[in-house]
Amino acid sequence: MNNDENPRSEQPEGGASGAPDAPAPPPATEVSGRQRLKAGLWPPRLSRAQLIVAVLLFGLGLGLAIQVRSTSDDSALRGARQEDLVRILDEVDDRTQRLEDEKQRLDDQRTELENSSDQAEEARKQTLEKERQLGILAGTVAAQGPGITLTITDPSGAVAPDMLLDAIQELRAAGAEAIQVNGVRVVANTYFSGDAGDVEVDGKKIEAPYEFTVIGKPQDLEPALNIPGGVVQTLEKEQATVLVERSDDIVVDALRPAQRPDYARSSSP
Repeated sequence: MNNDENPRSEQPEGGASGAPDAPAPPPATEVSGRQRLKAGLWPPRLSRAQLIVAVLLFGLGLGLAIQVRSTSDDSALRGARQEDLVRILDEVDDRTQRLEDEKQRLDDQRTELENSSDQAEEARKQTLEKERQLGILAGTVAAQGPGITLTITDPSGAVAPDMLLDAIQELRAAGAEAIQVNGVRVVANTYFSGDAGDVEVDGKKIEAPYEFTVIGKPQDLEPALNIPGGVVQTLEKEQATVLVERSDDIVVDALRPAQRPDYARSSSP
């Protein structure tokens, strides 16, 4: 053994102090591109400008989709055969015509209903008016209008029933429409009976002064009574006093009960 060669002194790791070295830090973990993309997208951090751009892009996409669909439909029609196009056009024309016919039918129906309603209302009014007129003539309803009052005073009791009947006939001939005498309504079958100073109208006794309440045109009624040799002169010869007064508001309110005929019936269906 070579004494000149001394063996190398082995020194412990960690320095001359002999203490163990501190553990080395772990190697840094490498971040992949996918992880960086994910970290950038979530959670989303949208600015106002980005939000507006997103909305505009959505609207643009929706418009393009609609345009594409419309273009597809038009393309389908452009690609259709002539016979198919004619058939489609005929169907559209037929449907349009049906709608026009339906509209016209409804218009005609509305017009018919309006006319029917107007005619029914007019017929109802005419019926009521006719009923009122017949009621006046029959004495079953009261009447009011212009006319005269004829008052006959008979102090000597010489006025006979036929003189009063002559007055009724003259008034009717002059256009009298409603008459009552001392509260008795005069109608078509009215009659006067009794004797001078003891007069009855339709079986009801009346006494002087005899008061006629008459509805009609005063300008025609009064002259009819005062014609030469007429009612007024005849009564004055019997010492009776006759007074005729015109009025714009005469009321004839004496009524007759409505009577049903025994044999006559309406001939209308």
